[in-house]
Amino acid sequence: MGDFYQNGIITTLHNLSRRPVEDLERELMRFRKTRPMALVLPSLYSELEGPALKNIVHELAKVPYLEQIVVGLDRADEAQYRHALEYFAELPQHVRVIWNDGPRMQAIDKSLRERGLAPEELGKGRNVWYCFGYVLAADKSEAVALHDCDILTYSRDLVARLIYPVAHPGFHYMFCKGYYARVADGKINGRVCRLLVTPLLRALKKVCGPNDFLNYLDSFRYPLAGEFSFRTDVIRDLRIPSDWGLEVGVLSEMKRNYATNRLCQVDIADTYDHKHQDLSPEDADQGLSKMSTDISKALFRKLATNGEVFSNEKFRTIKAAYYRVALDFIETYQSDAAINGLTYDRHKEEQAVELFAQNVMRAGAYFLDNPMETPFIPSWSRVESAIPGIMEQVMEAVEADNQEHSHYQR
Repeated sequence: MGDFYQNGIITTLHNLSRRPVEDLERELMRFRKTRPMALVLPSLYSELEGPALKNIVHELAKVPYLEQIVVGLDRADEAQYRHALEYFAELPQHVRVIWNDGPRMQAIDKSLRERGLAPEELGKGRNVWYCFGYVLAADKSEAVALHDCDILTYSRDLVARLIYPVAHPGFHYMFCKGYYARVADGKINGRVCRLLVTPLLRALKKVCGPNDFLNYLDSFRYPLAGEFSFRTDVIRDLRIPSDWGLEVGVLSEMKRNYATNRLCQVDIADTYDHKHQDLSPEDADQGLSKMSTDISKALFRKLATNGEVFSNEKFRTIKAAYYRVALDFIETYQSDAAINGLTYDRHKEEQAVELFAQNVMRAGAYFLDNPMETPFIPSWSRVESAIPGIMEQVMEAVEADNQEHSHYQR
């Protein structure tokens, strides 16, 4: 049972009553009359072969209120794209699969790249960006939710609770972030959030002093959650990071563009489990090692744009403060695991903290060497201004791919 505590400056919508999903869906069916809804699913082709996505599709097939589902498909050849069209064909909603590796989308990407407007890195950020471009061009929705395709514990109430705050015509929220307890298989997961993000935010508060942005981020119960929803107008001016700083970057953008009373977070699942990244201590460009570096860089960049001055000495202080705070959190998590009968490997937790501390310094050094780096993908407003009609080109490419490669069309 969730509590009703409001922490920080972001409204928290709890799961207090275990309300049946059918009740939520009846309300959402009313909301769709004035605020139609869409869902974006960024996916690797490999996830079609994994254990989670088939159940997600089965659950979404029962969802009555979604006007549109947009699947961004990465790392797929032509045969795999055709298979993806068949795979998602059981969904009764208006479904489009964006073949990001297909010749039509690649031609658009090349045109954008020639003008310095294309995403710099492959990955989820690029995938989501093209999906949002299609959603804007299709103009079928006024609220859009996004979640990952590797959720092993998925049920359809997740998307209902996620989109409800931005779909409700009486609410004023422009953005909603999902949160949940990362507990599965008898242990506490979510290492990067627990052992890097929260301790680093607390350390930065100690070193940098009172800071509205740090207080804002620290108000989110799970800032790295990949599930969020928006009013569709929001995504037109959204700059999406192309690296592992995606979730922190989106939160930063929402803080920059909107008052905090227009933002909220919602409890979307009692249990949540998905595929886990390796720690990758031997390769700083893989797994949680790269993730921790990218997230740290994203935090440092944002603080610098707010006027914070960094130096090697300051980063050493931040690392020391982070390490102490993180070790204290390990004590806390060990106690929490014990009272809940969960297993807890303190040795592995401390190994993760040691690696993250190294990567805090690595991110700091990188920031000092590359102070002008801007890993954000340009907003669709900017791209449309530079290349009028570009979003229609994206929509036409997606429609042509779907029609050419599948008999399935809705």
